[in-house]
Amino acid sequence: MSKKIPVHLQQYIAKQHYRQYTPINHAVWRFVMRQNHFYLKNIAHSAYVKGLKDSGINIESIPRVEEMNEKLAQVGWGAVAIDGLIPGAAFYSFLENRILPIATDIRKIENIAYTPAPDIIHEAAGHAPILLDPSYRNFVKKIGEMGAKALSSKEKLKVFKAVRQLTIVAEDPKSTPEQVREAENRVAEARKKVKGLTEADKVSRLFWWTVEYGLIGDLDYPKIYGAGLLSSVGESQSCLADDVRKIPFSVEGCIHTPYDVTKPQPQLFVCSSFAELTAEIDKFAETMAFRKGGTESLEKALRTEAIATIVFSSGLQVTGTLGEILKDEGEEAVYFRTNGPTALSFDDIQLTGHSTETHRKGFGTPIGRLAHGIVLEDCKPEQLHALGIYEDSPTSLCFESGIKVEGIVTKILLAEGKPILISFKDCTVRHKNQLLFKPDWGTFDMAVGAGITSVFAGAADPYSFFDMQPAMPLEEETVRDCETELESLYESIRQIRESSNWNASEVGKITALLDDNYPKEWLLRLEILELYQLHDAGHSNVQGLIRTLHEMGWGPSIKQLIQRGLELI
Repeated sequence: MSKKIPVHLQQYIAKQHYRQYTPINHAVWRFVMRQNHFYLKNIAHSAYVKGLKDSGINIESIPRVEEMNEKLAQVGWGAVAIDGLIPGAAFYSFLENRILPIATDIRKIENIAYTPAPDIIHEAAGHAPILLDPSYRNFVKKIGEMGAKALSSKEKLKVFKAVRQLTIVAEDPKSTPEQVREAENRVAEARKKVKGLTEADKVSRLFWWTVEYGLIGDLDYPKIYGAGLLSSVGESQSCLADDVRKIPFSVEGCIHTPYDVTKPQPQLFVCSSFAELTAEIDKFAETMAFRKGGTESLEKALRTEAIATIVFSSGLQVTGTLGEILKDEGEEAVYFRTNGPTALSFDDIQLTGHSTETHRKGFGTPIGRLAHGIVLEDCKPEQLHALGIYEDSPTSLCFESGIKVEGIVTKILLAEGKPILISFKDCTVRHKNQLLFKPDWGTFDMAVGAGITSVFAGAADPYSFFDMQPAMPLEEETVRDCETELESLYESIRQIRESSNWNASEVGKITALLDDNYPKEWLLRLEILELYQLHDAGHSNVQGLIRTLHEMGWGPSIKQLIQRGLELI
């Protein structure tokens, strides 16, 4: 059974245009997967090695996302195709809902060892296999929950947009070096404007140094479990060398260590087990606004200038963009106001009559106990009456903070027998000499709550809060119109490999064409050499292929890939 996709995440789902993959794309996938199966069996965590076998991912060709979804469904997860880099909150929300988002593009052959852009090699070959391990996927779900609720900043949003553009440019075959440098400069400029670390930054770094680049086990002889390492033909080998510093895992160490997605990492963190990871990030979650609440959490939300949800001790949830916080002499929040469309919810369900249309210009309310320490949300109906709070009756409420609410009660909204919202007409709200609400402004809806227990990014009820349009039907898949000559050569070799009939003449012709027209084509030469080794190892073309692969002026990274390909053959 497929995982149900939450409505607010459906906008990020894309179609995997499987027929658009070229023979070269499939060859890139095959090369990486053969390397992974051969080399990672001794250096990757056993959960990954087992998952690689149990996942049923085909070595020979790029997997279909729907098939991965069926395999993950066996452990209560799912998989969906997405279009490249998506906002962090959306990515984490997928994980929170036990769904692996899979970018379906595949890296160019020149980026075969590693690409900063999300691609299907990273997602399918890196993330998916190890998710079959129960303790690991429990950890991933927890960090997904944290990331989905983490508060960020407007400056970080600009960094995300710049990074997304860089990943697009870096993988576009039409991009010039100048365009790539320009995109890199935009990322650098955006990062200069970021001040301090937001919650989202901290979760991002934790995710990077664990899920993406984590090592596990003995500090001196660790194993790989991070998907970024598992999907990198180059770094999966080099990361275990002595020149890459191995550091005992700690949350503080991870969140205070920045990373560069474009370069190999100079240090990596080693945890003892997935259980340790889960326990440590759970402790860290206690410091985040969604669990901590209070004035400090409100201030974090104020700095984001983005949609956030504020939860009162009564359970009432206010979703909107926080615009102002009023504090008392002790610097504790006693009143806040949102700007623009705001909605009220309880238990993650929007309250009837309190949508963004009702509160389209914002929402303001006091926080705290009434005078004499009265906690209003603990009052039963008879206690409310004793305080003079009746529907259709004038009342005056004085808070410990000095805020005074005077007006005619029009409605008392209860949840589980306790008040969560009191509405007034002809209402005046003051704090000392400051007028906070005037009677001619309309209805004053006062949240009930002695304190703020949680503040988190996004909406309590996203299905109702956001203008969710029905998911657009995914466009029909089209077949590629034509192939280049080189693509045709790759396809011919693929067909010969998959056929039971050895076609020496055709392989010889393709080898000659490579010599004449494609002197720099190393991957196809490796595939041809592999066929000769299987069917005719003494053929005269074998030495010529080996000589070309050894003697051409390849760069260091390609030389390393060729050497590993030859070792595997």
